[in-house]
Amino acid sequence: MEAGNILIVDDAVKLRSLLKRVISLEGYNIFEASDLRTATRIIEREEIEVVVCDLKLPDGNGLDFIRHIKTRSACTEIILLTAFGNISDSVQAMKNGAFDYITKGDDNEKLVPLLSHALEKARLQKRVQQLEKQVIHAFSFENIIGQSPAFLKTVALAHKVACTSTTVLLLGETGTGKELFAKAIHANSKRSGYPFIALNCSSFSNDLLESEIFGHKAGAFTGAIKDKKGLIEEAKGGTLFLDEIGEMNIDLQAKFLRVLETSEFIKLGDTVPTHSEVRIISATNRDLHRDVEEGKFREDLFYRLNVFNIEIPPLRERKKDIPLLARFFIRLFAEKMNKNIEGMTKEFLYYLVNQPWKGNIRELKNIIERAIILSDHSMLSLDDLPLEMQVLPLESNQPASAFDLASIEKLHIQRILNYARGNKAEAARLLNIGLTTIYRKMDAYGLN
Repeated sequence: MEAGNILIVDDAVKLRSLLKRVISLEGYNIFEASDLRTATRIIEREEIEVVVCDLKLPDGNGLDFIRHIKTRSACTEIILLTAFGNISDSVQAMKNGAFDYITKGDDNEKLVPLLSHALEKARLQKRVQQLEKQVIHAFSFENIIGQSPAFLKTVALAHKVACTSTTVLLLGETGTGKELFAKAIHANSKRSGYPFIALNCSSFSNDLLESEIFGHKAGAFTGAIKDKKGLIEEAKGGTLFLDEIGEMNIDLQAKFLRVLETSEFIKLGDTVPTHSEVRIISATNRDLHRDVEEGKFREDLFYRLNVFNIEIPPLRERKKDIPLLARFFIRLFAEKMNKNIEGMTKEFLYYLVNQPWKGNIRELKNIIERAIILSDHSMLSLDDLPLEMQVLPLESNQPASAFDLASIEKLHIQRILNYARGNKAEAARLLNIGLTTIYRKMDAYGLN
């Protein structure tokens, strides 16, 4: 492990030298300062992990210096040295953010193990801070891929609402990236240091969904052998993302409305309300207006969820973004599978751009992953697409291959072979051609 950087701040030269000798024997890098001004310059210049600081110094008080350090470098830990073990000073030191305090002379044997624990905490905090920054970067709006005007407007709306605590309703077809937007809104909000918890309402029965959201007390129902926190409680201070909110049972909707109105709920089997303040982001691919009219969704809940709605456009309305997304997924899966695939042919991209993409980005992602698995070349080609995607409605601007008789014949033979589960005799019968003919055509077209 890398040696820790320790700063000793004390105006007593002999004591400072003694501490330096004792601490350096443990392999730490030692920095020294006789006053707070010098100590501040060292902290600004070096990556100090732990400060051992005297309470009384020529140009200030160690108690105030603790606050100063924590403001500038939250991960740096401070051990305060006191001359007489004054209890009020020690208590104040801990309140100001000190890791611990020791009495000069009496507690010298405690210093080395205390330094080890302080250094461990400082490094853990630094690691957590780095991970938080990575999460925020990973889910930043800059990392959401798209340049089409409709999509950029959607991103701008999400960016504006992120800094608030407003309830958000995300609308859009399956696979458009609603959860990705929910994560980005959370990561760019003041709640980013708290949990983000996602739940798909269509994945549970009504009773289980209620237990998942609100939690339950032991004995609330058969199999409830111990208390369980609900996701609202687990997400306290953060964000609860409810996907497919339109699938929630209307009785459960009434209970959930109370959460939005009061931040309180009652667990299954409990009689006392539990308080948990969370931000609710919900999503649906249903027409909630129509569900309200048909009595399938509560009108009051709809208006509480629909404070700020964002409609995410389907991929077919974002054709400009398909090349960007395809290149991203190619890089992602090529690296993941350790395959040397540099890109895609123009024909491959043309066919991607002109698909209906009923499954939106999720479908595109799956298609690229499949193509990467199948491809033995450095560029993805038309042959790497599923057969059903290799036929497009004929248009005047399509490439010549779309009109080529041999290409159409190849696709048709492959389809019949698939239908016949590879039985060439059966495929020849269905095609009304001889067995030798089908073998010859399969060889000519490179079919298996």
